[in-house]
Amino acid sequence: MFFAGLLLMSALSSTTFAHDNGLMRTPPMGWLAWERYRCNTDCENDPKNCISEKLFMDMADRLSEDGWRELGYVYINIDDCWSSMERDSQGRLQPDPKRFPGGIPKLARYVHARGLKIGIYADMGTHTCAGYPGTLPNMTEIDAQTFAEWEVDMLKLDSCYSNPVEQAEGYPRMSKALNATGRPIAYSCSWPAYQGGLPPMVNYTQLDQICNLWRNYGDIQDSWDSVLRIVDWFFNNQDVLVPAAGPGRWNDPDMLIIGDFGLSMEQSRSQMALWTIMAAPLFMSNDLRTISSGARAILQNPMVISINQDPLGFQGRRLLHEKSNIEVFWRFLSKNCSALVFFSRRTDMPYRYQTSLSKLNYTTGIYKIIDVFTGKTMTLKDSTDFVVSVNPSGVVMWYISAPGKLGFRQFYSRGKSAYNHNDSNIPAAFL
Repeated sequence: MFFAGLLLMSALSSTTFAHDNGLMRTPPMGWLAWERYRCNTDCENDPKNCISEKLFMDMADRLSEDGWRELGYVYINIDDCWSSMERDSQGRLQPDPKRFPGGIPKLARYVHARGLKIGIYADMGTHTCAGYPGTLPNMTEIDAQTFAEWEVDMLKLDSCYSNPVEQAEGYPRMSKALNATGRPIAYSCSWPAYQGGLPPMVNYTQLDQICNLWRNYGDIQDSWDSVLRIVDWFFNNQDVLVPAAGPGRWNDPDMLIIGDFGLSMEQSRSQMALWTIMAAPLFMSNDLRTISSGARAILQNPMVISINQDPLGFQGRRLLHEKSNIEVFWRFLSKNCSALVFFSRRTDMPYRYQTSLSKLNYTTGIYKIIDVFTGKTMTLKDSTDFVVSVNPSGVVMWYISAPGKLGFRQFYSRGKSAYNHNDSNIPAAFL
């Protein structure tokens, strides 16, 4: 049955269903409730941490007052469990009246007044994953219009309690419905995650005409093992995933769990660096009211953020997986720059990894290096061997620039088709 749905989707005109909203030209950044707060609706006994307007107002205050907004963290995203168990008399979704007494419009005004944007959650099945009302086909247009009237800025559409045919019809239909409202609403699709994330079940050519970002894989949990599973899946499948990403269309490996309970500081830097190499959305799921200074410093590192937000929007690749359990990742950036990450999967002691830039596909020249997490700078000739000391489960991340012109075509060739973009997608300055 899925292939019948896929054929239907392929037959749809891209001009009809393209989610051409001009949004998210760089990976979106903000805060999302789910990983940290799940479906905690017990506001009577846990008012500080339950899914309520107070929680989202608190986080909006933190984004606007603690330096997050200026760095690009602008989305406050509601996830599951926000609604009542029943639609209203007109068939519209409605928030739980006890936990959101002012309704979503009041919360949206509060968020917007602080220079931020608000996101909301829905599910195309009979119910959301947590059992709240879903968005069935006959409710798609009314829900899209409701979100627009509430002045919502982003929708995450999940797929619990639906089947492949319904998904193949429902995701394009919601894209069309959102466009029809006249309000620019960014669109996050969970569709690939429910179809294994890979072709032929997932058609990324069609998907990037429908959604601004999409979940490819399962939910992240608050553990290092979960981070590693996601990293492995994304980079093991990089030949499929890298060409799908770009301005306005992003692969989403799920939330940043930095500042929660499962990661050490080394592992937190690693998640931040690897998500940045992937050009991933940076949605934190933590408690910004109590976050540690160490976690804050990682999440607010301006150079990491500038790399993540590079306007070319190329997703990075894993270059090497060494027998020493050191992995090397690379991302091409604008202005003849690039980023390198040396990542250790070791659990014993810091490892001294020796290589040279020429061994990592850099062409002849002298390069300026900035260590992203320490701020130290140096220059390196491409042929000069160097050693980086990488801590267990940690990273060393470099921002690399060259004084001379270093064209994309050189990277493209030496990287053995590292990017599968056509030349028409490459700015002329880099050819």
